[in-house]
Amino acid sequence: MTRSSERPTPPEGLPSEVIDALTDCTPEELRKAIVHAQELLHFHGEAELPISAEANDDILRVTEHEGYTEVVKQFRCADGCDDCPHGPYLYHVTEEPHPNGSHKVHWSFMGPVHSQEE
Repeated sequence: MTRSSERPTPPEGLPSEVIDALTDCTPEELRKAIVHAQELLHFHGEAELPISAEANDDILRVTEHEGYTEVVKQFRCADGCDDCPHGPYLYHVTEEPHPNGSHKVHWSFMGPVHSQEE
């Protein structure tokens, strides 16, 4: 859990029972819920966000913009680090098309997020 005492505000239109269930989840359960939600989007034919949390990442906020996805995340490094978690940091994430038709996700580090920006 993050050190912040302020919980994130759920998006408008998300059913209260989903909000309640997610609020009670551990970080590992939340990561699994993200994977399942992405699978459900794919099942419904919707494009997935080009965002996936790595094992030591905590994604705090994802905001879609035209041409990029804004991601605020923090990360935990090796055990014993007194400064963990590190961040939060702001990234702009884009999908770059390649000549062969494939796409690669590109994360651009924008810098640290200060408390008034969160």
